[in-house]
Amino acid sequence: MPLIPNSNNTDSNNRPKAPDKPEVQFRKSVPIYTFADLILSDKTLDELKTVVSAQNNWKKVFVDWGLGSVMKERKNLFVNLYGESGTGKSMCAHAIADALGKKLICVNYADIESKYVGETSKNLSKLFSDPANKDEIIFFDEADALLSKRVTDMSSATDVSVNQTRSVLLTLLNSYEGMVIFATNFISNYDSAFMRRIHYHIRFELPNAELREKLWQHYIPSQMPVNVDIHKLAEEHGGLSGSDISTAVMKAALNAAKNNVDVVSESDFKLAIESIAASKKANTGSAKAVITKSEIVDEKDVPLSIREKSSKNEEDIK
Repeated sequence: MPLIPNSNNTDSNNRPKAPDKPEVQFRKSVPIYTFADLILSDKTLDELKTVVSAQNNWKKVFVDWGLGSVMKERKNLFVNLYGESGTGKSMCAHAIADALGKKLICVNYADIESKYVGETSKNLSKLFSDPANKDEIIFFDEADALLSKRVTDMSSATDVSVNQTRSVLLTLLNSYEGMVIFATNFISNYDSAFMRRIHYHIRFELPNAELREKLWQHYIPSQMPVNVDIHKLAEEHGGLSGSDISTAVMKAALNAAKNNVDVVSESDFKLAIESIAASKKANTGSAKAVITKSEIVDEKDVPLSIREKSSKNEEDIK
């Protein structure tokens, strides 16, 4: 008698189940910095305080004074903090939230990106559709990964997904009634559609000598035994960000402790600064440095030596 196949024992039932798509969770955090922690130029501080004032007066201007009746798509405040790496953009997002008495929902692109087509857009929709989030501040760090220019010459499913994500985010921002802060080192990568929707763009620059001196004083604790002229340190070593200076203080202290000495000396600080400067140079200027980001620039902005070298290479190819 022939065996009758068991319908419950088919190959399809024996195949391993596809793993469930992980559900993204967005956590709210209490700000850890205040305006008292910021060491910035008067101009930048004033712009940040203007943002706080704008949020506090939003209802007065858009509801009581009727601005919302003629600007119907401007439902709340969007702010962009841009400029050099390590200049305090993330700290300022915390300080703004603290001044407004709100929590931060910190989001990196890696938090919402998904290998599944369409899931990144769904993660964004979840973030913006939660009614509890509009009472807090959404903070996108390294926002250029999300707000970059849309692909015009689409050649793959990835290009389509990227454009879909950008379009979804634009739609979500149009209807969102909460506050959003973006931060980036690469504002030139932003799509112009996002630039138009952001109300305040605040630029962050590397500190001058006066601010560097204040930063050194801030990051060297009063109980740390040091033998160094802070004014001289600030004057002689430019090109350092606030983050660089805090790292230099830590490295100098650890080096002194390693050498089993009781005082952090000028040589400890200089050694730390030289190490930081060397790593920054390798990251930006070495021929062996790995390029992790690229930008499209006008030909006139390319150094002459590079243009001439490029022309020579083209002639050699011909």
